[in-house]
Amino acid sequence: MNYDYDILFLGGGLNYAGAVVASKAGLKCALVERNPEHLGGTCLHNGCIPSKMYLEAAETIRKAKKGHFIGSVALDMAKLDEEKEALLARATAAITRQCAMVEIVKGEGKLVTPHTVEAAGRKMMGRYVILGTGSRPFIPEGIAYDGEGVITSDEVLNRKELPEKIAVYGDGAIGLEMASFFASAGVETELIWRHDTLMRKAHPMISANLKKQMESLGVTLTPNKEIRNAKTTKRGVHILYTDGSEHYVSTLLVATGRRAVTDAVQTPGIEIGKRGIVTDEHFETTLSDHYAIGDCNGKLQLAHAARAEVLYVVRRILGKKPETIDLEHVVKFIHTLPCSYAVVGKGKAELEKSGIKYSESVVPLSGLPFAVTHDGADGVMIVYADAEGFILGGEIFAPSAEELIAAVAMALAGEMDAATAKRTILAHPTFSESLEKAYLRL
Repeated sequence: MNYDYDILFLGGGLNYAGAVVASKAGLKCALVERNPEHLGGTCLHNGCIPSKMYLEAAETIRKAKKGHFIGSVALDMAKLDEEKEALLARATAAITRQCAMVEIVKGEGKLVTPHTVEAAGRKMMGRYVILGTGSRPFIPEGIAYDGEGVITSDEVLNRKELPEKIAVYGDGAIGLEMASFFASAGVETELIWRHDTLMRKAHPMISANLKKQMESLGVTLTPNKEIRNAKTTKRGVHILYTDGSEHYVSTLLVATGRRAVTDAVQTPGIEIGKRGIVTDEHFETTLSDHYAIGDCNGKLQLAHAARAEVLYVVRRILGKKPETIDLEHVVKFIHTLPCSYAVVGKGKAELEKSGIKYSESVVPLSGLPFAVTHDGADGVMIVYADAEGFILGGEIFAPSAEELIAAVAMALAGEMDAATAKRTILAHPTFSESLEKAYLRL
């Protein structure tokens, strides 16, 4: 069979990283993307990059409210949005330059038959096809999304001004991060979620301390509430709960998760499951030589996971026989203010469910002078080990937890045991020294 390309990449999110590596290795590649100005995907344009930029700005405002500062600081959202757009334009331009050896095809791509992608009125054949079609916000039935009163993560990071009040529906990463942002920026914020505990899968002490942190930011917590209907009216967004209660909010951010985008798959040879495109441990679909990476395979909705997956697939295609990725070793985190949450490996909830014998070392940061002066008094360091003393995972709740967790991630990757970890001597005064203490207590 004659192929037009060695690899066809469908979707220009983190898929682009694989296309760059493959093209530099001499393979002929095309990347099909509906909007080439959106290269880099949701993380860069509507997710983790702008959200962390916004949270950094809100953190400055939160810190400026401390008693030893005089005066006040306000957030100019129009200016912040302008700076954000300039940053994203530079980043997109840099990605485009990296893709100099990759043919970029603008169009809504569809995999119409095995090895064949149709886009922009043309059909292209690839020896291999790598699907990276991402995900989109999930909007529960009964909520009338309009992009103005009722918004999702697609709109929340493109606002030119702060709302007077906002209700956030959902306690996942987007919900918790945006509730932290708005509350820290001085917006009256309500967090609505369907259960009684925030971050139910986290260690109970971390869940409790996160709740305390949200309350200290001034967030109104509304647990055990499920929205039956929500619609923008002249009075604002009218919310009706399943228990019959109701109220109005000026803006409702729907943060109830994201769903894999699988519309591009129009050939029956590829199985679509409940979470996304079904793949094996090599990210190969049920159709040989067709792969699915990132959010669309439903495994982990994280940009760094998507990048690792596509690079792994390309290396396999290049015959380099890379070591299979252990997705359990991928760091997961939620950037709340001032303490964020990070986990790698097995957390307490998973260990309890699995029945594995384990020991845990819990080090609260309360009372430590450095933690008090650096807004980490609610923090917690937790490390887990198996019966033989090997590190199983860790959970951290502290400022910059996503950075601190790297030490646990490396311990997992290096199959380190507690005895080896205890040799680590970390700097004082820092948050990381409490991780040293956690290792010593195993």
